[in-house]
Amino acid sequence: MANQTLPAYKADFLKAALDGGVLKFGTFELKSKRISPYFFNTGEFYSGKLVKALSAAYAHTIADAHASGVLDFDLLFGPAYKGIPLVATTTLALSQLEGRKYDDIMYAFDRKEAKDHGEGGNFVGAPIKRRKVLIIDDVVSAGTAKREAIGKIQSEGGVVAGIVVALDRQETLPSSDSDASSDRPSAIGALRKEYGIPIISVLTLDDILAGVKGLISEDDIKRVEEYRAKYKASD
Repeated sequence: MANQTLPAYKADFLKAALDGGVLKFGTFELKSKRISPYFFNTGEFYSGKLVKALSAAYAHTIADAHASGVLDFDLLFGPAYKGIPLVATTTLALSQLEGRKYDDIMYAFDRKEAKDHGEGGNFVGAPIKRRKVLIIDDVVSAGTAKREAIGKIQSEGGVVAGIVVALDRQETLPSSDSDASSDRPSAIGALRKEYGIPIISVLTLDDILAGVKGLISEDDIKRVEEYRAKYKASD
């Protein structure tokens, strides 16, 4: 059982990620070329059990942020491709969590290429125009995909209300001059500053370290702590 210093839904989500091989520990080269002691891939959430844990965690995170006034939204948006199953299952999980409040929440997602027949267009699902749109995705790496999603939503007449991701790695953006930690923000921190919108995560690296004690080896924990110390972002 995961460390209960975390909220139950976070602990359950973390345990499901470990059991399902979504969260792995070892040696992994990231897109940034950094060598990470852990790797998290929401693309591995492909069984009913894991999708249930994933969507419930998103729903609880969103509902908590909504209740506290951090988020205000009426439409969920999933960027293609990983965001598509995330947004559909999270919409359902929100309705199951608190139907009276969330039964009327809608969702939409984009196409990589515009459809030139049938209904046509760049989007599938509910109309985005004049909606308060909450983007649902897996992680923020460099932030490029999120900027593209924000641009698409705005061009369609929607207002971006925020972004929710599964994991905040809490590490600095890579730099051409030095890859060591400094006053640089994380990718999430940079997006927050650029757009002035709330960006929240189901889990942070701090949550992972708090929750995996007793579930993984002390050596793995030490390596992750060293990685965090080296690359921890200023935000």
